[in-house]
Amino acid sequence: MEVPTQFPRPLDSPWALGESFAVSAPQASLEHVLLVDCPDKPGLVHAITGVLFRAGANVVSNHEFVDAESQRFFMRTACLGIGNAEASRAEIADLLVRHAYGELGAVILAVVSNHDNLRPLAEKFSVPFHHVPHAGLGREEHERLLQALLGPMAPDYIVLAKYMRILSPRFVSAWPNRIVNIHHSFLPAFVGARPYHQAFQRGVKVIGATAHFVSDQLDEGPIIMQQVIPMDHSYTPHDLARAGRDIERTVLANSLKLLNEDRVFLCANRTIIFD
Repeated sequence: MEVPTQFPRPLDSPWALGESFAVSAPQASLEHVLLVDCPDKPGLVHAITGVLFRAGANVVSNHEFVDAESQRFFMRTACLGIGNAEASRAEIADLLVRHAYGELGAVILAVVSNHDNLRPLAEKFSVPFHHVPHAGLGREEHERLLQALLGPMAPDYIVLAKYMRILSPRFVSAWPNRIVNIHHSFLPAFVGARPYHQAFQRGVKVIGATAHFVSDQLDEGPIIMQQVIPMDHSYTPHDLARAGRDIERTVLANSLKLLNEDRVFLCANRTIIFD
């Protein structure tokens, strides 16, 4: 899911002058648990996991048992499904709470999403919500709708909170050095999708998050802030993702604060940070 959110700096802040921000949040993976209790018969495990596979879910643990006396089949399957908005909701909620307490030094103008499920959260914080659905639209056509909405708001920055779609060069060029992304990896390691699964395959001992400016090269724009936390061999990809959520929110919020306070300078493909 994609969610552009906007917020300009308050006029009473020392770095105000009508400057603004836009934020966006997208798809996320979340663990779901399937419980099965039914009469036993051959092929149940294959049939059930096949349904999950066709739905795009990734099984991360599975336990089954047949009670010989009752001939009943029991199974517990944990899987990761794409398209759940809970992680995105958490990041947007974090920004809204920090904004409410004045920690961002900015005023959120709106939340803009191609799904409607963040509307109650935005409205709870009295922030305007705009629904821009993407169903049946190509990437550039959907981006034109977003551009039409974001353009009049004139944000200084657009922030992509775990935005899982690749922006077109046309959209990026409309906001040069003004699109900020939070990537759930310590870049330049593990660019692109599923970085936690990539990290698991490499047996990493630390995971991190990176806030960076968006460029035409995937996850290669100038880095604003990074942080890491230690891991060990016992962590599954789901464990890595769960542990990484807090650091992602912290890195994103702190990066926005640096930008709000005019502490970030661009130097070619690097940043100079005065913190």
